[in-house]
Amino acid sequence: MRQLFPNHHRTKIDDPITESLPATALVAHHLCKSYGDRAVVQDVSFTLEAGEILGFLGPNGAGKTTTIGMLYGAVIPDRGFVQLDRWQVQTQGQQARSRMGIVTQEDNLDPELTVFENLVFFANYYRITGQAARLRAGELLAQVGLQEYGKYKPDELSGGLKRRAVLARALINRPHIVFLDEPTTGLDPDARQEFWKLVSQLKQDGCGVLLTTHYMDEVQRLCDRLILLQQGQVLDQGTSAALIERIIGAEVVEVAGVAESVLQQLATQAGVWCSPFGSSYLLALPAHEPDQLWQQLGGIQLTSLTRRRANLEDVFLRLTGRSLQ
Repeated sequence: MRQLFPNHHRTKIDDPITESLPATALVAHHLCKSYGDRAVVQDVSFTLEAGEILGFLGPNGAGKTTTIGMLYGAVIPDRGFVQLDRWQVQTQGQQARSRMGIVTQEDNLDPELTVFENLVFFANYYRITGQAARLRAGELLAQVGLQEYGKYKPDELSGGLKRRAVLARALINRPHIVFLDEPTTGLDPDARQEFWKLVSQLKQDGCGVLLTTHYMDEVQRLCDRLILLQQGQVLDQGTSAALIERIIGAEVVEVAGVAESVLQQLATQAGVWCSPFGSSYLLALPAHEPDQLWQQLGGIQLTSLTRRRANLEDVFLRLTGRSLQ
């Protein structure tokens, strides 16, 4: 696959972005947003580095989409601001957005145009016109594996191919950062795998990527670092491994068919976390002597007992009392 950001330092008349990627791609400063009396985003701050994939993780209603809207200027924050390189999004939006690519949850391509025509038309927004626009559209079709589908209209494509076309459009201006808001929702496993390859290529080519998703395998596969959101607030952040180790530990046990009071007593004695989990219960195994609690549970009359590695779902359940799904 060809690089998405070739020859950064070479000046091109038809390319509005010619400088190299900055060391820090994006910084969000204390973002807040309310609608009426409802606080949707509360004091969210973070940095997205060039060549990093940052995951936004949280249940529906956590404030992810509103936060992304503030990052690229579609939503005006009540307080705080966003800076990309030397540009502030709220006051220098045109300059900042010329360095951004955006893939929303909707496949909002123009249904009356072919895929190729969609790319050429969108290039005009970045003053890429004529032959330069057609060349850029052809490059992107090749990069996302849609060479054979340029003459198709969006509604003639499968869900996976349509998402690739939307990504190609987001890359028309060779952005420094790309926002991916639930980009693989509704796709089959094979289409998701293909989309992951394209996202990984963005990272390799030095692009900063902000990804929101509900898929744990997507997070584990792609994200260098995570921010956990709940009710518009940052609960915690770090790598997947660090969050799991710090908040849960290495292993958990799923138990069913025993009174909660019995499990809570065992958890208290072992100094570990215990919580309802659907129709069963979840207990963290202690880092020291995990087999002792496991053997105690094995000696109780119950209907099911499963030991497994802790995961990000467990992290979010402990922090919020809610599942990510």
